Amino acid sequence: MIRTVYLEKDEVVILDQTRLPLEVAYARLDTPEKVAQAIKLLMVRGAPLIGVTAAFGLAMAVDKFTGSKEELVPYFKKVKELLASTRPTAVNLFWALNRMEEVFNSSLDEDLKQIKDKLKQTAEEMYAEDIKINQAIGENGSKLLLRDSRIMTICNAGALATCGFGTALGVIRAGFAENKVRKVWACETRPVLQGSRLTVWELMQDGIPVTLITDNMAGYVMSRGEVDAVIVGADRIAANGDTANKIGTYSLAVLARHHNIPFYVAAPLSTIDFSIESGRQIPIEERDKDEVRKIRDVYITVPEADVFNPAFDVTPAELINGIITEKGIISPPYKENLKILKGK
Repeated sequence: MIRTVYLEKDEVVILDQTRLPLEVAYARLDTPEKVAQAIKLLMVRGAPLIGVTAAFGLAMAVDKFTGSKEELVPYFKKVKELLASTRPTAVNLFWALNRMEEVFNSSLDEDLKQIKDKLKQTAEEMYAEDIKINQAIGENGSKLLLRDSRIMTICNAGALATCGFGTALGVIRAGFAENKVRKVWACETRPVLQGSRLTVWELMQDGIPVTLITDNMAGYVMSRGEVDAVIVGADRIAANGDTANKIGTYSLAVLARHHNIPFYVAAPLSTIDFSIESGRQIPIEERDKDEVRKIRDVYITVPEADVFNPAFDVTPAELINGIITEKGIISPPYKENLKILKGK
């Protein structure tokens, strides 16, 4: 299993996903500013992985802090705010940073070394927990699959988007191990091509049959009766089940409903934001217009063309057949059943 992020001495080391699939290369980040930039530039991406990377970045920043203990509190808040400003939609980022802040605040009566050690330990725990959570999501989700299923997915919700195994691809991995997955249809995922660059590469590494299609081929493939289920990840799930995921996910959900194909979301409980009632309140990140104007730094349209580039869309809960979590599969009605799951 390829490592996507780890803390080594006084640096956060990340797999630079902007260089995949042509090159497997790691970047060493020695300041919180570099960690923040790496998250913004999609060198590291995927909601669970963004959260853990930010936690490592915060732990590294405090570990390198050389001022007085009185100066530590404002420094901690400054670094936390920097990392929180990187990606507004993925709620796991804020979940991870808030967890680090809770540990920090509860440790302020201890000496500086103990505070530093506790933060590093907490970040490492999040890393290990994420892998176990993904494996549980995979086991739970595989129960939904019939033998020889053909699965469609979009973006990359695999080991590359997490600390290992994956959410949507975790379900596919678990299902493939049980001879339940015949093939995967991977949507290319414009404009940054996470499907073609990352998902195809990742599945091929594991020997899982995968066929790449452009995003606008999905409906035709479904109409041919060649899709048995659609499984996607999530960046934020509202309390009513509305789900924000990579742009194009909503279109897949509408197409799946029209063709009577089950549509599932696979995500850890940390992706559920109980503070917002519906998807209308989810902040949608808009990214650089050149992501659409260019592919690999080559213009594919008029350089001055106006562009709308939302990174995510919101799929209404009524189009989702089930939400696969580490604690089990949540079925509609989501508003009631998510509350029940939260209380367990």
